[in-house]
Amino acid sequence: MSKVNTEERFAVHPDAYERFTMAELRKHFLVADLFQPDSLNLTYTHYDRFVLGGAMPVSGPLELVAPNQFKAAHFLARRELGIINVGGAGRVIVNGESIALDYKEALYIGCGDHTVVFESAFAAEPAKFYLNSTPAHQAFPVRKVSRADADIVQMGSLETSNARAINKLLVNSVLPTCQLQMGMTELQPGSVWNTMPCHTHSRRMEAYFYFEVPEDQAICHFMGPADQTRHLWLANEQAAVSPPWSIHSGAGTSNYVFIWGMAGENLDYGDMDHITPTMLASGGCTHE
Repeated sequence: MSKVNTEERFAVHPDAYERFTMAELRKHFLVADLFQPDSLNLTYTHYDRFVLGGAMPVSGPLELVAPNQFKAAHFLARRELGIINVGGAGRVIVNGESIALDYKEALYIGCGDHTVVFESAFAAEPAKFYLNSTPAHQAFPVRKVSRADADIVQMGSLETSNARAINKLLVNSVLPTCQLQMGMTELQPGSVWNTMPCHTHSRRMEAYFYFEVPEDQAICHFMGPADQTRHLWLANEQAAVSPPWSIHSGAGTSNYVFIWGMAGENLDYGDMDHITPTMLASGGCTHE
């Protein structure tokens, strides 16, 4: 039987957020220890019932099972799932069909009574399957998305330290989904800022998973309303949960890669309210 560790996170009102200590801020919004050998580690949030997690099969197959919060026989009975492999070569077996998933390749699985099993190709270099899941009202087909299939946008510049490639993987410009949108942003060497200018979007929440962070480096993730920003320091392979009322931007002490996952009632990637650096410098004023 698969070992499943599930943590439940409740939604936080911005008024309460303003009074949090740093320890409380990390307790509510930082997700660490996503990958443990032969374990499925899940964080069930009350922001759009979004789930983020990690599966790391080492000694054998690891089956995706529903946590108690779902009250369902199958994980995907009423949900859709996005998977991106951030480790060694692996495969995902969906209803008996084996789908190879190499580093930075993605897989979408629509809702239904599916059996999903994770495997690594080599125990010495195990796969690490990063997971995002949201409630779904319609079933869409299983589909693998490689870098060649992605909608890739180049943004930023080296002059502003944010030259980056946005790889839209599991988004509605690539394939149909109910509400889950998922992609990967890669910063060029010499660039450290992501999602700048920052923004909010009230109709959806987001989660950021940071990886390819060198062992001796770190990420500073900024969050909160524009006039009450705070920060979280993250290490490699850690994530931050971003409420709809919060900006979500970050800077690293090195370049890095991050996966963004979104859930909510809007599928338009460009649906955001921008907050420029000058707005932040003026105390979060939201008009120019």
